[in-house]
Amino acid sequence: MHEAVRQVQQVPAESTQQVVGYPALFVLVALGALVPVIPTGALVSSAAVVAFHQRSLPFGVVLVCGVAALGAFLGDVALYWLGQRGVRSRSGSRWLEALRGRATPERLEQATRKLDEHGVLVLVVSRLVPAGRIPVMLACLLARLPLARFARGDAPACLAWAATYGLIGIVGGSLFSEPWKGVALAVGLTLLISAAPAVWRRVRGGAATTS
Repeated sequence: MHEAVRQVQQVPAESTQQVVGYPALFVLVALGALVPVIPTGALVSSAAVVAFHQRSLPFGVVLVCGVAALGAFLGDVALYWLGQRGVRSRSGSRWLEALRGRATPERLEQATRKLDEHGVLVLVVSRLVPAGRIPVMLACLLARLPLARFARGDAPACLAWAATYGLIGIVGGSLFSEPWKGVALAVGLTLLISAAPAVWRRVRGGAATTS
């Protein structure tokens, strides 16, 4: 018994963090893709900051991005599959209605036009633009895009998304020697990026009203 305790105590703290942290990151990102109340971009950036300060660099950051991309991809595919069930059903579904409720008619029209022009490549851009994922996904559903084709376009989109927020984490981690300061900066940057489109639309709306 004492030997077992001694062996556990000898396990590096970083290894313990990895065993717990990577599965938690995967689950939270996947859930965030299904129910967008979790700031997944901030999670990825924060995890990248922590990995940056560990001895496993650069493998740790690459693993963070890979885990996040996989979680985002599976969450997107699951949400798209649930939306497809609503499209095929005469009565629809709560998942499809939830997607409709999160995409304004103007943004849906714009996403549909871009989907017609660029095909599934628009998924890459939609993942990188805050609040751009849902309108494009809804446009794909209404166009009855097969799940396999959606998945082929969504895979590189999730990789690009994870790499972008991982890079934000690397920047935050490189500026400070204390990990928590890097996490705070990374979270601040991701929240600023997420809020920028809404602020810009409000400013444009106010300018149009005054003119």
